[in-house]
Amino acid sequence: MEQKQYIVIGGSRGIGLQITKDLLSQNHKVTVLSRGTEQLPQDANLTHIVKDILVDELATGELPGVIDGLVYCPGSIVLKPFKSLSEEQFMDDYKINVLGAVKSIKAAINGLKASTNEPSIVLFSTVAVGQGMPFHASIAASKGAVEGLTRSLAAELSPTIRVNCIAPSLTDTELASKILSSPEKSEAAAQRHPLKKIGKVEDISAMATFLLSSQSQWITGQIMHIDGGMSSLKV
Repeated sequence: MEQKQYIVIGGSRGIGLQITKDLLSQNHKVTVLSRGTEQLPQDANLTHIVKDILVDELATGELPGVIDGLVYCPGSIVLKPFKSLSEEQFMDDYKINVLGAVKSIKAAINGLKASTNEPSIVLFSTVAVGQGMPFHASIAASKGAVEGLTRSLAAELSPTIRVNCIAPSLTDTELASKILSSPEKSEAAAQRHPLKKIGKVEDISAMATFLLSSQSQWITGQIMHIDGGMSSLKV
């Protein structure tokens, strides 16, 4: 397998960390941008840049000159009744989910265009965009914008750069820890899915690494629903 260079924004925790580990296991080079390093593996192919993508600027030359793929992993889970959500909360969710992705893509775009390995961008949405759920107004609104961004960029950047989005349902990560804080809550959440289980980070990473690879060379502008069947099945 040819060694490639990938950028993982938010690659030191949760799904992003698993994507980082999976890419490293395939002997690719990975540059991770995140605020922390505590969970990152020791690997000669791993470079870590300490960044808060919402606050810090990316200087010219900080990223590799050639980038074969970019994954933007930061996200949020704020579940509140609509009447309890402030305009600031809507804006906070929009900043981390949409503007952070925009900033990252702008910083990497020249490197992606320099790649000759069918470069790919992978973004993240949520099952709650296509499947209306109570208390999800803020996160669904911002992730809906991510889906629109995905399709628009896929059209604008084709045929050079592919752009796709993964829309998971509830996955067992630190971000979801409050929702899955007890065996009872976890079981209740699992039972809401046709497959009767919660997603694992490995489930989501498998799709992300596939979309980054040349195996998905004829896929762009798609929203991939990795959600235990929740978005399309009723059983």
